Amino acid sequence: MQLQNVNHLGEEFVLRSAGELRTLLLGAAGGGRRLYVNVDRVPPGRWSTKYHSHSRQEEFFLLLRGSGTLRLGGETVPVEAGDFFAKPAGMGLAHAFFNSGTEELEILDVGTVEDSDVCDYPDEGVRLVKVDGSRRWFRGGEELADWSSDPNGP
Repeated sequence: MQLQNVNHLGEEFVLRSAGELRTLLLGAAGGGRRLYVNVDRVPPGRWSTKYHSHSRQEEFFLLLRGSGTLRLGGETVPVEAGDFFAKPAGMGLAHAFFNSGTEELEILDVGTVEDSDVCDYPDEGVRLVKVDGSRRWFRGGEELADWSSDPNGP
């Protein structure tokens, strides 16, 4: 174990996706194995993820900075720094944050690492089946070769 600083992470621990969304992989950088710990930095007008649910992954979210909206289980609610919630596994509770504010939205995202999971993306009718770390995407039973989970992509 080695003490690290969130402001000095190696590039291999920073995911960048379309729309300038950045995810800091703190758990991975610190050597975590059974929990992931991420900080999502979402610019104004962007989504943190596509609206989705998990069958096995339990998650916890804490808004560290900014404001926006949370789409959770069919409802949309305003959120601001200090708001938090846990999402138990297997409830089919789809979720996604949108930065409707004027400054960067920063979210602490903690969850269990699962080698196998099923993620449903209800807006697009897509299902991700993850088995022993491999990922396969399906729509209506047909496998998709080029689908992306990037929430702000083309």
